[in-house]
Amino acid sequence: MELRRLLHVVLSFWLLLCIGCSDGRFVVEKNSLTVTSPEKIKGTYDSAIGNFGIPQYGGSMAGTVVYPKDNQKGCKAFDEFSISFPSKPGSLPTFVLVDRGDCFFALKVWNVQKAGASAVLVADDIEEALITMDTPEEDSSSSKYIENITIPSALIQKSFGEALKKAISGADMVNVNLDWRESVPHPDDRVEYELWTNSNDECGVKCDMLMEFVKDFKGAAQILEKGGYTQFTPHYITWYCPQAFTISKQCKSQCINHGRYCAPDPEQDFSSGYEGKDVVIENLRQLCVFKVANESNKSWLWWDYVTDFQIRCPMKEKKYNKECADAVIKSLGLDSKKVEKCMGDPNVDADNPVLKEEQDAQVGKGSRGDVTILPTLVVNNRQYRGKLAKGAVLKAICSGFEETTEPAVCLSGDVETNECLDNNGGCWQDKAANLTACKDTFRGRVCECPLVDGLQFKGDGYSHCEASGPGRCNINNGGCWHKSQDGHTYSACVDTGDVKCQCPPGFRGDGINNCEDIDECKEKKACQCPECSCKDTWGSYECTCSGDLLYIRDHDTCISKSGTEVKSAWAAVWVILIGLAMASGGAYLVYKYRLRSYMDSEIRAIMAQYMPLDSQSEVPNHVSEDRA
Repeated sequence: MELRRLLHVVLSFWLLLCIGCSDGRFVVEKNSLTVTSPEKIKGTYDSAIGNFGIPQYGGSMAGTVVYPKDNQKGCKAFDEFSISFPSKPGSLPTFVLVDRGDCFFALKVWNVQKAGASAVLVADDIEEALITMDTPEEDSSSSKYIENITIPSALIQKSFGEALKKAISGADMVNVNLDWRESVPHPDDRVEYELWTNSNDECGVKCDMLMEFVKDFKGAAQILEKGGYTQFTPHYITWYCPQAFTISKQCKSQCINHGRYCAPDPEQDFSSGYEGKDVVIENLRQLCVFKVANESNKSWLWWDYVTDFQIRCPMKEKKYNKECADAVIKSLGLDSKKVEKCMGDPNVDADNPVLKEEQDAQVGKGSRGDVTILPTLVVNNRQYRGKLAKGAVLKAICSGFEETTEPAVCLSGDVETNECLDNNGGCWQDKAANLTACKDTFRGRVCECPLVDGLQFKGDGYSHCEASGPGRCNINNGGCWHKSQDGHTYSACVDTGDVKCQCPPGFRGDGINNCEDIDECKEKKACQCPECSCKDTWGSYECTCSGDLLYIRDHDTCISKSGTEVKSAWAAVWVILIGLAMASGGAYLVYKYRLRSYMDSEIRAIMAQYMPLDSQSEVPNHVSEDRA
């Protein structure tokens, strides 16, 4: 029994070390950290992105660094020391510097986040090359906070950390800028990304988080893939069994193809439950599902298969087998025979082409480095660091697009930075009309004058935006003065021409902030005839005449109503007489014309019988014909 346990430990340790081949290397993914003040340490430094939290891929964050007087390693909750780090209105966010040691990296960041900080810098305690701060082996205590970490973190070298502490202790304000804009290359309008995953669903909290991510991210992934915006490739990590143990029971239970491709026992118990080789075979099946789907130009079906298999074929329900997998494949309309052919024979003493390709891909090439952390996301050949969550991963993928070529899904609420919620992002806004120039994107907020109902606002987006063109008066009255009174609405907005705000007739003012009613009566601008009586009204005036007189506004005069009626009657008579005369004259002309035409035709007919005209043929003489 002791020998079996020792062998289990040796094999497990070997499987963790043997990643494809021994000459690989691990690359630490970095982001740029720039000190903007004080002058004596001003410059750009490297920092290693933590593999938890949410790095702001594609964006940047400026803040002020503080170093706590107590709890400097951050291993305890800061409220025990009555310490908090909230950002004050109008000030830069707070970055907290803590020392490495005594507890997990993730716990330090969690404690700082609870105290209100916006980011964490962890200073190394020895001089060495930067490493990646990874999550601890999950247990019940760590899983409670790891998935809730939302702020970014970075590891910095010891010498740089000491320089920051010295500046802070000297009462200098230390301002830094964390920049993730170049953490993911963005050469063109298509992003290539990979997910190194595992079909094992009994490996603890990390496996649960992976499966939850696949389910959540499936929709966005399929949109990107169907639109041709991305090229996705799934990968699966396998190990090989040491030559000395290939015939052992342990290797036979964990490996296929005579120890060439292995996976750890799901339950870490060789005597019961599923075996490591069951996981390898399902991993191989999922790879072949992707290859078959990709051949039919439906690569996105891999996401459907993996999520459906997780739901329908879990280990806990003893359904993690070929029969259940075949049912899922059939439901998706894929050719199961092609999948079986792709998988090959797991019992032969030979290389499996699909899994051999996977082991070769595990070794880093170029700037990517070896894949040693499961799960691992690689975007444009750079390993992603941070929380495996839909919004965070989508932001990292979107940052891989060349700027202005991002698809619409990259501008959705899932990847917004929400900077506009704080002081409107420092952009222009019209609270009355509920308009703002602030727009959240995955790269951070931008201040651009809005387009509203087809009307483009123009300006710098920060302090000024103004509606321009026809229709501007329909939106908040074009920013001009307006007022309603006595059932009438008055507006100073002018839709056409260069003048945009002009008080309407009867008012005076700047047209923007005020327009005052003009008292035409008091200022003697109207109703000035001797018989007139003037009364001022809002925006106009009323003028009445004494006695039986009628006011003519255009001439500002009064005339007799009876005279007006007589004149109107005579005018009507004359119009009728002139109309009758014109009708009679027209009828006489028509009569004369038709009578003349008739007489001419009769004369021509009589004369043609005796003197035929040269221009017409001879008219037959019916009288002569009768006599003959």
